[in-house]
Amino acid sequence: MNAGPSAADSTNGAMHVEFEGVSKSYDGRTFVVDDLTLGIGKGEFVTLLGPSGSGKTTILMMLAGFQTPTSGAIRIGGRSVQDLPPRKRGIGMVFQNYALFPHMTVGANLAFPLDVRGIPEAQRRERVERAMSLVRLSGLEDRRPGQLSGGQQQRVAIARALVFEPGLVLMDEPLGALDRSLREEMQYEIRSIHQRLGVTVVYVTHDQQEAMVMSDRIAVLNRGRIEQIAGPEGLYEEPERAFVARFIGENNRLHGRVASIEDDLCEVDAGDERIRAIQIAPCEPGDMVTLSIRPERIAINPRKGLYHNEIEATVEDMTFLGDHLRIRLAACGRRDLVAKIPNIVGHGAMVVGDTVHIGWTVNDCRALNFEEEEESHA
Repeated sequence: MNAGPSAADSTNGAMHVEFEGVSKSYDGRTFVVDDLTLGIGKGEFVTLLGPSGSGKTTILMMLAGFQTPTSGAIRIGGRSVQDLPPRKRGIGMVFQNYALFPHMTVGANLAFPLDVRGIPEAQRRERVERAMSLVRLSGLEDRRPGQLSGGQQQRVAIARALVFEPGLVLMDEPLGALDRSLREEMQYEIRSIHQRLGVTVVYVTHDQQEAMVMSDRIAVLNRGRIEQIAGPEGLYEEPERAFVARFIGENNRLHGRVASIEDDLCEVDAGDERIRAIQIAPCEPGDMVTLSIRPERIAINPRKGLYHNEIEATVEDMTFLGDHLRIRLAACGRRDLVAKIPNIVGHGAMVVGDTVHIGWTVNDCRALNFEEEEESHA
């Protein structure tokens, strides 16, 4: 486990993992994964993020060799792996259920993948010691998995995936069984290990915070297709589709009809208001679009004229959440517009039922493809 280059400087245009036109169907009619083309650079941490049934675990299982694509090609290090069994792909794997051998000590669990690869005993001991140190469990080699906490067992599972020094590690919902505080701690632990080793990681989760904390890039999946792939900030600040805006972070969605378009801006009639937004989806006057505005970008009672988009709203509800207040508003023909404001002196001047003015910048409002409210999120 020699230290490798960081994810930021290790890609250099070289793709470590490549999916080319990969599809998977179990019945010949419905595609769980549909025409996936994706490149993952050497040393990158890429997360497959999406709701249940979006195809993310199937993609991981095809990469690992546990499932066979219906069509398309998968390459690791430039080499096709279509005919390679899982044990010959040189991949480390971490699962949600840890998959540790309960009758073996921790040290024996870590030594097992080295033993099957014919690594001499002296080297096995050295690598096990390094792996245990890496996950901060030195001295626990003689314990059995049942004598460890859930977090410690997950660290052992990560160490076992890394002990034989693979170039690629796959992680399938590895933190799903942990409580919230431990899960957050392990997110930073995994990110730190990745940064130290420079190993390529493909990670599967349905938890957006988990993906945002750890990833270099996130592929947002929906119904077997990638809706958008970008870095965490890019996905949050610049969603390209209504599904991504809805799935990544809390988001206000207003539906309206395009009134006019000028350059990359458009004016949209939403309820009784005319809103100016950045045009993202291809559209023409008369088309329906979905407007996306993050709650923290909505100002309440701003100085008049500060924002191009300024409208009147009624306070429907206020929720205290510690460092901020969540304000539900009636505006633009809806009663579920949400604003988030910092918990600072003066917020008490506003109460439920008040009429307020709200505003947001054009840059914080994106006109995306129209998405019906009743559409399934799966």
